[in-house]
Amino acid sequence: MKTLYYGGQKSGKSLLAEQKALALSVGKKPYYVATYDNSYNDSEMQERIERHLSQRKSCFITIEETRDLNEVLKCGETYLVDCISMWLLNTIDEPLEAVLAQVETWSNIDANIVFVLNDVSSGVIPLEKLSRQYVDRSGVVGQKLAALCNEVYEVKLGLEIKLK
Repeated sequence: MKTLYYGGQKSGKSLLAEQKALALSVGKKPYYVATYDNSYNDSEMQERIERHLSQRKSCFITIEETRDLNEVLKCGETYLVDCISMWLLNTIDEPLEAVLAQVETWSNIDANIVFVLNDVSSGVIPLEKLSRQYVDRSGVVGQKLAALCNEVYEVKLGLEIKLK
């Protein structure tokens, strides 16, 4: 089962995705794949990380992987990948074709995978080239993820709306 939770910042995606991953994992702890590259020494992001850690308590086994998710996603397990948006930032220097090829491989992994993706495409077109590239890449990868997932949920105000 592949599931995508998509929505704006602080919409409640992660909490709903955690609940889904826990419901899908039977008899063993799911894995929480944390994709944030914590080398930026951003204290506000560190506070967010700590809130996420306390929110999920000891219900998950945490794996930190910022670039090559194929290294950690294995058959027969349950994963929460939080979040694809950070993974996209970490792989922004890679060709889009390589990123999409990695996404495509996830459909062939016989595992429960719950993905989280931020909605960054509802605003104006960014003036700066790298920001435009990121927004465009997020939209293209989001479409690819939605196509390969069994279920897709948009999240607003902590409420999930089933799209697929």
